[in-house]
Amino acid sequence: MDINDNISMFYGAKPHIFEKAKMLRKNMTGAEKLLWEQLKGKKILELRFRSQHPIDIFIADFYCHPLKLVIEVDGGIHKSKEQNEYDIGRTAELNYWGIEVVRFTNEEIENDIKKVINSIKQKCLNRQSEIQKSPL
Repeated sequence: MDINDNISMFYGAKPHIFEKAKMLRKNMTGAEKLLWEQLKGKKILELRFRSQHPIDIFIADFYCHPLKLVIEVDGGIHKSKEQNEYDIGRTAELNYWGIEVVRFTNEEIENDIKKVINSIKQKCLNRQSEIQKSPL
């Protein structure tokens, strides 16, 4: 991987963000582990997802670089006003780089993983279509 790949895939994330991401990968929540089992190994449309992926100052729960798609798993803390405001700002920053963010709650993942996977597949198909249509 050369420096341009590092900038384009990680958006200039600093070493401490990579260290934090590594720690988060080792300590995934139950819902994250459940979803990761469905995403890893190119199981969805032959697309590679990365878990706990550094993007600038953020760490995305799951990221598919070719589609610039982030999947976030929201636990109970995301219901707080402060966290919700932070999430809105974070999503806006990621959107600025052309990255789309999709969110699922722990409950959605734990109660109906098939519905979540179908939703992710549809989002991936939509993103592929958008990317193919957009000028380089």
